[in-house]
Amino acid sequence: MKSKTAAGLISLFCILGSLTVQAQKSIYEIRVYKMKTAAQVEATDQFLKGAYLETLHRLGIKQVGVFKPISNDTAEIKQTIVIVPYVSLDVWRKTKTNLNADSLFMSEGKEFLNADTAHLPFTRIESTLLEAFPDQPKLIPTKLKNDPDAIYELRSYESPTRDLHMLKVDMFNAGGEIKLFKDLDFQAVFYGDVLSGSRMPNLVYMVVFANAESREKKWKAFGSSETWQTISTDPKYRNNISVNHIDSWLLHRTYYSDL
Repeated sequence: MKSKTAAGLISLFCILGSLTVQAQKSIYEIRVYKMKTAAQVEATDQFLKGAYLETLHRLGIKQVGVFKPISNDTAEIKQTIVIVPYVSLDVWRKTKTNLNADSLFMSEGKEFLNADTAHLPFTRIESTLLEAFPDQPKLIPTKLKNDPDAIYELRSYESPTRDLHMLKVDMFNAGGEIKLFKDLDFQAVFYGDVLSGSRMPNLVYMVVFANAESREKKWKAFGSSETWQTISTDPKYRNNISVNHIDSWLLHRTYYSDL
């Protein structure tokens, strides 16, 4: 009787533990700073690497990614992309409150936060909030962080309906797409389902390559793999028509990025 009770308790703890792990999916915020001038780019860089990242680090958020599109130098609208991981939505909300209440942050970021209209540091900030996929519930820093040629690819998959979007998310998780990325060493930093943003329904993820040649080879290997052929032709996923628009941004990390 005791052994059955003990076994039952162990089973219960395993179930509760499993539920806890499933519930602990990270929340990611992707902030895109848009600028027109070199002076704005410099002002934004100074704010991000100083007041913003230093304060987030003090608040316990250590792995903040800051990136710029490879095409930034020649683009009319220049961008800086910031990716911040949070333990939960509650922590995301509290962090916003804590930033506004942090006297050191407000002091060190004063020139950026309270800029006069003659010296605006950016033209627009866009924010997207995501929840991590169950098959990769936490952000994973790349092993290529210190490689100057590393290419970070941020990809966005938009679906025409909610149900088709859910099918695509399922394809990544239960369908085995994330596992295939792992097998081919794509070094995925995160996968996220968009909770709130200007493009919905959609999902966003980031993978990292050693260089442009490596990226080309890995995507070729992905597309030609038997595993992908099986996944993409599975009737469950309606012959892979669950995505009607894909965006891809090729990025380099900034020198002050944590990722």
